[in-house]
Amino acid sequence: MKLLLTLGFASTLAMASSPAQEWTRFRGPNGTGISDAKTVPVAWTEKDYNWKVELPAGGNASPVLWEHKIFLPVADESQFSVVCIDDRDGHQIWKRDYPHAYYHLHKFNSFASGSCAVDEDRVYFTRQDGREMFLCALTQAGEPVWQVSLGEFEAQHGGGQSPIVYQDLVVVPNDEDLAGEILAVDRKTGKKRWSIPRHPGTADYAVPCVFTQAGKPPLLIFNSHDDGVSAVDPLTGRVAWSTADDLLKLRCVSSPFVAAGMTFATCGVAGGGNYVVAVQPPTDGSTKAEMQYAIRKAAPYVPTPIAYNGRLFLWGDGGIVTCADATTGKTKWQERVGGNYFSSPVCVDGKIYGTSDSGDVVVIAAGDEFKVLARNDLGELTRATPAVANGRIVFRTWEHLIRIGGKDSATVN
Repeated sequence: MKLLLTLGFASTLAMASSPAQEWTRFRGPNGTGISDAKTVPVAWTEKDYNWKVELPAGGNASPVLWEHKIFLPVADESQFSVVCIDDRDGHQIWKRDYPHAYYHLHKFNSFASGSCAVDEDRVYFTRQDGREMFLCALTQAGEPVWQVSLGEFEAQHGGGQSPIVYQDLVVVPNDEDLAGEILAVDRKTGKKRWSIPRHPGTADYAVPCVFTQAGKPPLLIFNSHDDGVSAVDPLTGRVAWSTADDLLKLRCVSSPFVAAGMTFATCGVAGGGNYVVAVQPPTDGSTKAEMQYAIRKAAPYVPTPIAYNGRLFLWGDGGIVTCADATTGKTKWQERVGGNYFSSPVCVDGKIYGTSDSGDVVVIAAGDEFKVLARNDLGELTRATPAVANGRIVFRTWEHLIRIGGKDSATVN
């Protein structure tokens, strides 16, 4: 459901977060959604697929990859599963099942909406069983390692929390209608390292990112309707700075990102009124951060924006795309591409791929002039964000997983 970086921070944080060939969390290295792969095609047809395989159940969770393994949650009303699929030929390597009790969902949500995080040893994910939420770890071979109860979970729209890995920690924001928490556990044992209580009120689904300033230690960025934007020391759980609690007056579904030395957050609601805020971290040693500017016209609710080469690309839920200057927020262009969007865009080699819920993949140039490069039809319902690794792009539809690209592709532009 993202966050991003300026060009200067992007390469540094991407290298620090994971190797170039891995896509280890929602929207890849540090959640930027950016890849420099040269072998992903702009235009394709079904005959250009490397493979297309049927999934054992549906879901909105986005795929993650480590080397040649794809990890993906799937679920129906009675069973949640994590599947591991071979990136090279699409065959299922293993499947780990968790029967669960039914719980209420929004009509556009699913029983498998939170994306996994993965490192060289394990895969981490959240799952819900009735009214209880769990954070779990499996080996990359699919064997259980640990499971931590996050307690009673209540949300009008259901679950969808996605963890991240930071050094030796697994971190998950559990913002719900009840009093939740940000939790950090030891990635090897699941033992609690620190937690931060969160105010009750509105369930949020934002996935944190890492923010680095020259000469200062890295901070984890979180945003929520009830707690605003917070920067947390990942080693201690201390809140280094935060905004006013009422900065984000609507639900946070998209994730925080960074650009131009600032952090960004989006909030919204299906009925409109969405907006994006740019937050300037304090420079005077205080613990309060202030809003630098806001973008309110055609701002997205669910899709997380892309920050690329000093520009922001806001892909709206209703198919309006905006390019703005990251430093000032001034609009460079705003155009309609059509469709309805839950998937967040990704940027591959200077081209932005936006996937509508009907499976229409619109590819535009990531520049100061609006230009549609191609439209490609997956032909199926999809609300997941694609993954880019090993020079290929992987799309998750409701029923299938599809891989496209690589050196053998004849349609790379």
